Amino acid sequence: MTVVAVHGIWSRQSGVTPAAAAELLAVRWSDKLAAGYRDAGLTDPAPRLAAAYYAHLLDDQPPGADDPETLTPAEQSWAREWMRQAGVPAETAQAPAAPPLRQGLDWLARHGDPDARTIGRIMTALLREVSGYRTRPGVRERCRQIVMDAIDAAGARVVVAHSLGSVVAYEALCAHPEREVDLLLTLGLPGAVFDGLVPEPVGGRGRRPGGVRRWVNVADPGDLVALPAELGGRFPVDLHDTVHLGKVDFHTLGGYLSRGVTAAALHPYT
Repeated sequence: MTVVAVHGIWSRQSGVTPAAAAELLAVRWSDKLAAGYRDAGLTDPAPRLAAAYYAHLLDDQPPGADDPETLTPAEQSWAREWMRQAGVPAETAQAPAAPPLRQGLDWLARHGDPDARTIGRIMTALLREVSGYRTRPGVRERCRQIVMDAIDAAGARVVVAHSLGSVVAYEALCAHPEREVDLLLTLGLPGAVFDGLVPEPVGGRGRRPGGVRRWVNVADPGDLVALPAELGGRFPVDLHDTVHLGKVDFHTLGGYLSRGVTAAALHPYT
């Protein structure tokens, strides 16, 4: 059984073709998932992973693109939504003295999160790549088609998607309700992009992809990029579970794959 994994931000593999990049990531993630199976106490071999690789379509960011000071007005509005979910006071997010993400990070640092700078770099990269995914002509459709091509090529009935990749996989499967998937496992889905999803949420709730039989979401409660951590109020997930990645693996697909919680969710379907 092959599982298709869909990457999130910062996944560009330089100097190789997209096909070679996908293979490199698949090998790396397979090793992480094998560690997750061991962490869960599973004796069965972990399934083979195939990667849906689309990072080359988003990788033309200018120098300093991970600096919150350089966010566009649209990206700043998404930053305000993220800050609201992170618990930053509204008056801080709206103050005109500095870009909203910088204000929110300063507030987080003052209130006990020493890694606010790292969070800021990750959030800025996420917002930049989300912007490219949403606004560049044809990119959204091409990314979604890459996911569907990977699923079809592998004959996969299980999809694991991380961060921005959760958005891409969700939209791809919504656009293809005829494609049956036994399990959609989303990891660290970023809530700040909720309002821009396709199809558009109705009544404050996202839709369920028509061909998905079971949808499990796993999030680290300490992962401030993956907010809100509990998706049940916004999406018709079947199960929400939590995992604690720590600071080393903060918001990484490898970190999620190497944990027993992720392996336990996958095991019945592989």
